[in-house]
This record gives sequence, C-alpha cells and structure tokens, in this order.
Amino acid sequence: MTPPVRAFLGLGSNVGDRVRHLRDAVATLRNLGLVGVSPVYETEPVGGPRDQRPYLNLVAELRTSLSPRELLGVCHRLETAAGRERGVRWGPRTLDVDVLWIEGDAVDEPDLVVPHPRMWTRRFVLAP
Repeated sequence: MTPPVRAFLGLGSNVGDRVRHLRDAVATLRNLGLVGVSPVYETEPVGGPRDQRPYLNLVAELRTSLSPRELLGVCHRLETAAGRERGVRWGPRTLDVDVLWIEGDAVDEPDLVVPHPRMWTRRFVLAP
C-alpha cells in the first residue's frame, strides 16, 4: 500500500444552496483523510457567462493514499452528488471540485493536470 501523502482539493459552488453543497462535500471528505479546511471565501466567477452568481470557495487538505486518478474520481463523485450538470465551459455549478496539488506527484494528461495549471493565478485558490 502506498504511504499517505498531502493533497489539496479546491471546491467551489455558485448555484443553489452554495453553503450546503460545500458542507456536504466536506462531510464526505472526512471519510477520505481530510485533515484541514480553509475558511470559505466568496469570489467572482472566472470566464463563462457574465450573469453568474459569485462562488463560495474553500480548499481542503487530505492525507491520502489515493492515486491522482482516484482523487479525480472522488471529485467527480462529489460533483455528481451535488447535482452538477456539465454544459457551458466555466459556467454556473452546484459544485466544482479540482485536484490542485499532490505531494510528490505530477500528472499531465488531457483530463487531469497536477499541479493544477492555473492555481497560482486564481483567487478562488489563493484566497483560501
């Protein structure tokens, strides 16, 4: 078994009950090695339709033995549980969960890039 490493996920919501979507996702992460959660920050959407609501964002820290691909699966399951519908790129979302960084890992695949390529330029990552 792979020893646990630090990993960070970025979570955001700008549709429906934003607080509940984040709270439910964090509750699920407690069973997957959650060790810390940043304060919640409100940020303006980046890209997408102009009439979107602001996002509530947080960053979660995990100690996990999951692979980057398995973490991406966790992200997708959390989004699905929140009723996320994939339509417009950078459009409104009940929940968006991104793998930001994994200790000792780098991935560059079409559907997964770690460290997240834009995390150092996005307020929704930097503020939390």
